[in-house]
Amino acid sequence: MTQHHTVARIAQLNDLCRTAPGLGGTWMMTQGIEALPVTVQSKIREAVETFSDWSEDNDPWHERDFGAFTIDGHDIYWKIDYFDTALTYHSPDPADPTVTRRVLTLMLRDEY
Repeated sequence: MTQHHTVARIAQLNDLCRTAPGLGGTWMMTQGIEALPVTVQSKIREAVETFSDWSEDNDPWHERDFGAFTIDGHDIYWKIDYFDTALTYHSPDPADPTVTRRVLTLMLRDEY
């Protein structure tokens, strides 16, 4: 697989993780997000699932693994990390879903 195809595949898998919680990966949230009202948490999840504001600032490697936005006055970051299937080490190949577990973490900006 060429580098371009590898990056495109990683972006595709990250989009699946982001838009289909539980299907393409595991979603986690920090204590700061958990402390917010459930209605705000729901808005945050929807904003992540529909996120499309890709730029060189938030996606320099074109993998679609990070985003930032503001919901109800809260600055939110989300980040996808790539782990091996045991969730112990970094994935040996983030483009290969058979050896990779994606974890999307929702956090307040000051928790980053």
